[in-house]
Amino acid sequence: MIKTKITELLGIKYPLIQGGMAHISDAALAGAVSNAGGLGIITSVNRDPDFLKKEIEKIRKITEKPFGVNIMMQSPDIEKTAQIIVDEGVPVVTTGAGSPARFMDMWNKAGAKVIPVIASVAMARKVEQAGACAIVAEGCESGGHVGEMTTMALVPQVCDNVNIPVIAAGGIADGRGVAASFMLGAEGVQIGTRFLTADECLIHQNYKNLIFKASDISTVVTGKRLGHPVRSIKTPFSRNYSKSEYSSISDEELEQSAVGALYKAVAEGNEKEGCFLAGQVAGMLTHSEPASEIVKSIMDQTEKILEGGCKRWVK
Repeated sequence: MIKTKITELLGIKYPLIQGGMAHISDAALAGAVSNAGGLGIITSVNRDPDFLKKEIEKIRKITEKPFGVNIMMQSPDIEKTAQIIVDEGVPVVTTGAGSPARFMDMWNKAGAKVIPVIASVAMARKVEQAGACAIVAEGCESGGHVGEMTTMALVPQVCDNVNIPVIAAGGIADGRGVAASFMLGAEGVQIGTRFLTADECLIHQNYKNLIFKASDISTVVTGKRLGHPVRSIKTPFSRNYSKSEYSSISDEELEQSAVGALYKAVAEGNEKEGCFLAGQVAGMLTHSEPASEIVKSIMDQTEKILEGGCKRWVK
């Protein structure tokens, strides 16, 4: 059994966190991951506060184990969402798109463990100083919003510059990725794309089919012109959006052209107008299975690899 600072900090069996994927990570998926020994995460992104409260109520009926909520700091409902964390006694909060510093004291006093997702050493230092208990260092291999650095380059540099546990994310879909993350200095991993294939993940079947058909070069990063790059599967939408970025279209028109695209992918499976977020590991995934099997297979493989690695190098 692999025990790390993250399993001790969060009270979970495995050092594995499910990513908080917008429009996707609900109570059903998060509850299944938590029951399997990882940390399930409910997304608050693109959901109104009342809906989030209902999802928290649902997950507590599914599992008695720890879970978390992911919050986008630029959300228009950030104040209400931040208060729900306190009112509902959410045990773990992961954050993205900015610093959670202004809510850190409130959350810490309520007993929530705050784990920001960052893409640079500078941001890692900033959130540590603000009171984060751990950090997710996310490389650009991830699906959704990404930074510039790869996981291989980012994780060890973050580990060298902070004194709190680091969780690796980006390009991790099996035990090989988890074992490699540990070698880079991480105490755990966050995985998103692989959980898109979980039976409990209720995205449209067209979405899952695109992942199953993906190769190593099936994703593309768009949105750099507007300052918020996003990785998704290559589709007519992503190709058209990419062309528009280099056209004379205004920033306002460009941004408006993407409104609702994720919903069209998740709920409708609209392959022409939908934005299907996925990481570069999509090419490794071929079939659906229960979240419990995903977690177990990843961690079983991790243990075998680490055991084999010790035998290889210890004379």
